[in-house]
Amino acid sequence: MSAPTLQEFQQQVSELLLRHRSLLDVVTKYSQSNASVNRAVAKAITECGCIELNAKNQGFTEAMEIDQARRQSKSHMNGQLCENCKDVVRGEMGKNLFYLSAMCNLLDISLEEVVAKEADKCSTLGFFNLT
Repeated sequence: MSAPTLQEFQQQVSELLLRHRSLLDVVTKYSQSNASVNRAVAKAITECGCIELNAKNQGFTEAMEIDQARRQSKSHMNGQLCENCKDVVRGEMGKNLFYLSAMCNLLDISLEEVVAKEADKCSTLGFFNLT
């Protein structure tokens, strides 16, 4: 079975969403699901230990060339998510995507269009989009 398109997923969410038809309910559930993604990543660090953080200043300067900045930028992460933590994070991201799609439905916004416009903006603006 292939993965559904964003449009198909958004339609599926529309058909399944019964309890949270209020925009306020969906907005707060989306926020809660985002916090759950962050919490799952934090637990991978603090409870499982499959990944570690070692954050420090990236050392970028205004005069730095993009290639040099790219070479010196770090994720601050050591290790990789174990399969258990990856499953948990993936599940929380799925819930987050569900509520994002539900919010799109209530606001009559196409999730596929949101992704396409953001991709176009990234292509057009490149690194300047990050500020």
